[in-house]
Amino acid sequence: MLSYHFIGYWGEKKEDFITQRRRDAERGGKGEGFVFEVVYVGCDDAREIEGNTIAALSASGFSDADVWVKIEDNRLILGREVFGRVPLFWSYKNNSENNTVWFASRLDLLLEMIDKPEVCISGLYGYSCFSYVPTPLTPVEGVFSVSAGTEVVFNIDNIENYEVRKFYQWVESPEQITDENTAVSQLQGLLKNAVERQINDLKDDPVGVFLSGGLDSSIVAALLVNAGVKVRAYSLDFGEFGISEYPYAEQVADFLNIPIVKVDASPKNIKNAIIPTVKALDLPFGDGVTVPLYLLNKVASQETKVIFNGEGGDQLFAGWTNKPLIAAGIYQSEHPHKNEGFIQQYLRTFHRLWGYESRVYQPDIYAQIQGLNAQEWLLDGLDSRFCPSLLHRLRRASLMLKGAQNIHPRATALSFVHGLNVRSPFCDLLLAKWTFQLSGELCLQGACEKYILKRAVENLLPSEIVWRQKRGMGVPLTSWCVNNFWHDLGNWLNPGILKAENIFYSDIAAKIVTGELGGNIQGRRIGEILWLLIMWELWYFHVFGVKLGSKSGNHPFLLPYWLWKQYKKLTKDFQV
Repeated sequence: MLSYHFIGYWGEKKEDFITQRRRDAERGGKGEGFVFEVVYVGCDDAREIEGNTIAALSASGFSDADVWVKIEDNRLILGREVFGRVPLFWSYKNNSENNTVWFASRLDLLLEMIDKPEVCISGLYGYSCFSYVPTPLTPVEGVFSVSAGTEVVFNIDNIENYEVRKFYQWVESPEQITDENTAVSQLQGLLKNAVERQINDLKDDPVGVFLSGGLDSSIVAALLVNAGVKVRAYSLDFGEFGISEYPYAEQVADFLNIPIVKVDASPKNIKNAIIPTVKALDLPFGDGVTVPLYLLNKVASQETKVIFNGEGGDQLFAGWTNKPLIAAGIYQSEHPHKNEGFIQQYLRTFHRLWGYESRVYQPDIYAQIQGLNAQEWLLDGLDSRFCPSLLHRLRRASLMLKGAQNIHPRATALSFVHGLNVRSPFCDLLLAKWTFQLSGELCLQGACEKYILKRAVENLLPSEIVWRQKRGMGVPLTSWCVNNFWHDLGNWLNPGILKAENIFYSDIAAKIVTGELGGNIQGRRIGEILWLLIMWELWYFHVFGVKLGSKSGNHPFLLPYWLWKQYKKLTKDFQV
C-alpha cells in the first residue's frame, strides 16, 4: 500500500459532494441496501482490496492494514489496529432525509464535509491535559476517532445506535518469566523476528533509521545492519541549544559502520517548518519533538522511501518515567487516605495544564469543562482487572495512551506527508504480547530501567550506549521561546486574537513567561506549555480554519526579551 489517504461514506443515497471535490482514484458500489463510495486522495489507482473491505491503509506499506473499513451483513465496520499507527475518523448524519456515515483517514478531509464546524470542548480540554486529544474524541464537535484495538460497528437500521467493540486487550500473563537467561534468549529471538518481518519486501535500496543515540533507536539500527540491510542514519542537531544527543548517535553509527546524516534543527529551520508540521499532523499535538521530527522526515525522504524508528521501546519495557509512578503507587497503597490518588499522580506525568483550568480558560469555556474529569480518560488504561501488578498496569496505560494516541500516529503523519513508509519494530504484536509475561524485576532492576532489553542487546552495541542513563530528547523549547521566538509569541499567542477566540485568557503567554500562571511552570515547563498553546493556535487557524481576530499591541513581546526583563525588574523595584 502507498502513503495515500481516503475519504468515503456509507448511506441511503449517493452523495455528490465527494465526487465534485475530489478528482483522485475512487471506488463505489452498493452494500446491503446502502450506497458506499471511497475516494483515495494522493494516488491514481484505486487498488483492489480482498474480501468485504472497501478501504484500508498501512503506515509501513504492508498489505496488513492499520485501519480498515468493511461492509458486512448490513453493517459498516471501522477498525484500527492496537498500536494506533494510523488514525481513522468518522461522523454521521441521521435524520428524516439522510442516514449516512462518513469516514476518513485524515481529519481535514472530514472537515470539508461540515458546514459550520465547532470546537469540541471535551477534545480541547483533553488536549490541554495531555498534549494530544484523547480518543474517541477529536477537537471537532461531532467528529470522532476510532480508538486503537477497536472496531466501531454501524447497523443499517439505526446508525446512531452504533457499537464499540474492543478486539484486543493488553493483558498480564498469569505465569511470569522470572529466569533471566530464559528471558534474554527468548527476547533476542523475538527482536530478530520482529525486524525480519519488516524487511521481507526490501530489495537493495537503502532504508533510513532515525538514530538519537538512545537505546531503542540504536537497537533497531543494529538489528537492521545484522540482517544485512543497507542503512542510513539520520540524527538531529540542535546546535548550541539544548542537550545534544548527536555524539551518541555518531558513536553508534561509527560502531555499526553506517553513514549518518546530521539534520539541522536550528531555530531558523524550526520556525520555517512549524506551519508545515501543523498541517502534516492534521490533529493538534503539543509535544516539542514534532517539528524536529518533521525535519528528519523531510531530509530522509530525499534518499529513501522507508524509514525505521525506535518508537515503542519505552512502552514495552517500562522506560524511565515508570520509576516515580511506582514510588507513587507504593506510597498510595501505604497511605490510601492522602489527598492525591494514584490516577492523579499519573495525570501529572503529562506536565501540561491539568490543575490550572481556572487560570487558563475564559469564563464561558471554564464553565463548560466543569463537568469534565480528565482522570476518566485514564481509567481504561490503568484498569487493574487486566494487569494486577503495578508495572504491567503502567505499561498497559503507556501503550494505550502515550503510544497509541500520541507517539505512533504523529510519527506516521509526519512520514506520510513526505511519502515515507514508517516502520517500528517495537510495534510487533508477538513481541509486545510476550513482554506481559515478564516479571517486574526483569524490566526494572533497582535503578536500571529496561534491564532485560539491555541484557538482550549488550553484544550488539557499545556498552556505554546500552548502559548509560536514559535522557529524553533535549528539545530546547524554553530557550527557543524566550530567545529566538520571543517576538513570534506576540503573533502566535497575540492577546487580541486570544480575546476574540474566547478560549484562553488573552494574557496567558505573558503570565507563563513571568511565572504568574503557576509555581510549577518554570524552567523547561515554560517552553512546554507555551508550545502546547502555540500548536493549538496554529492548528486552529491552519487546519480548523478559524478566522483570526484583530491583533493587539498590548503585550511584552514587542520589546526585546532582555529589555523587557530589565523593565520588569525596575517595575518590581519601584513597587517595593
